Amino acid sequence: MKKVLFGLITLLAISGCESGKKELIIDPSVMHNTMQQITDVIVHDIFSPPVASRIYAYSSIAAYEVLAQNNPQYISLAGQLKGLTEVPKPDKEISYDLAAIQATLTVGTTLIFSEEKMESFRDELYAELRKGVDKDYFEASLEYGKAVAAHIMKWADGDNYKQTRTFQKFTVRDEVGRWQPTPPGYMEAIEPSWSQIRTFAIDSSSQFTPERPTNFDMSKGSQFYNEVMEVYNVGNNLNDEQLEIAKFWDCNPYVVNQIGHVMVAAKKVTPGGHWIGIVKIVSQKSNADLAKSTYAYALTSIALADGFISCWDEKYRSNLIRPETVINQYIDDEWLPKLQTPPFPEYTSGHSVISNAAAMALTSIFGDNFSFHDDSEEKYGLPPRDFISFLQASEEAAISRLYGGIHYRPAIDNGVTQGRALGRYVVDKIKMTKSELAANEK
Repeated sequence: MKKVLFGLITLLAISGCESGKKELIIDPSVMHNTMQQITDVIVHDIFSPPVASRIYAYSSIAAYEVLAQNNPQYISLAGQLKGLTEVPKPDKEISYDLAAIQATLTVGTTLIFSEEKMESFRDELYAELRKGVDKDYFEASLEYGKAVAAHIMKWADGDNYKQTRTFQKFTVRDEVGRWQPTPPGYMEAIEPSWSQIRTFAIDSSSQFTPERPTNFDMSKGSQFYNEVMEVYNVGNNLNDEQLEIAKFWDCNPYVVNQIGHVMVAAKKVTPGGHWIGIVKIVSQKSNADLAKSTYAYALTSIALADGFISCWDEKYRSNLIRPETVINQYIDDEWLPKLQTPPFPEYTSGHSVISNAAAMALTSIFGDNFSFHDDSEEKYGLPPRDFISFLQASEEAAISRLYGGIHYRPAIDNGVTQGRALGRYVVDKIKMTKSELAANEK
């Protein structure tokens, strides 16, 4: 940690300030490290993809709301996101940069399980940041960050998340064409009530309901049969590039491997976490300052969070059976997909939806043809990949689900359409900069 922080902090004396206080300006790398720490704890605690997206959204919005108050270029999200009111104003001289980091860490720590991991990161970070800074000024900044975090958490408490923890679990019925738990873990369905979580920017969970999935029909030559056979044949004939793509975008937070009679779990980043990693990569490449980096995290997180709510609304409406189950029952009882089938219904593809929503958000900030070197999966043993645009990356994430053998073609194609429409709506609706507001008023 200390090696990472060295050189990231600039202390500038305020000339003529009788109190002798310092202005604390924090390098954007500190925010990137903070968001990476949240990702690492999400992986450790094995949060599901929808829940992880909620953590990212509230944590990054907390930081953004602090910085938007002190930067004339940015606009508060109060009144733009459902239920969010203006955060309190500071009553003392503070470092808005430090308060933003504190707000992120406080919200993130509140929403995860392994608090000690977040607290250890925070304590080591603040030990470095404190050097040469007036104590009262530093503490006032932390207290303000906590006050904003408390405001954000009060807002978060009204999103129905706690109530859904007590809702009835999903009932699996032995009906033709309906989702069934899959091997090797045969896990129960994840977050069947996620559509009841309050949305951030979209009107409702059903606003971007996609086309209906193909009707289940395993008659030879039927449309559904052909879709099943495409998954089967593609999976049996993958080339090295396609297999690498499937693995790169797997993003399954809890893969169960059976070794003899023992089940061993492998933890990995969620789909949303992969895109949060991309935010870091492109912010650093573009030399984005702390405010712009935080803006990118917040807008992308909002698109991801609403994307999961929209996608999960459809998943438990259509409740479609997974390719693995169908192929084992009707085609080949020994066939296995290249990726482990996630524990929830098939339609639409979550990665297709959220990747394209995130790509729309990032494109609106960094442009249409922003190339980047994606090494966000290296820590999970996967080689990096290069992309010429966010949309190209999102298209690859989508088709990876066919290569992995976990989705039929319509879930991918219609998921792309769903995600792009949702992402475009979020970008058009949410105004976070004065230039966006001015362009909208013309």
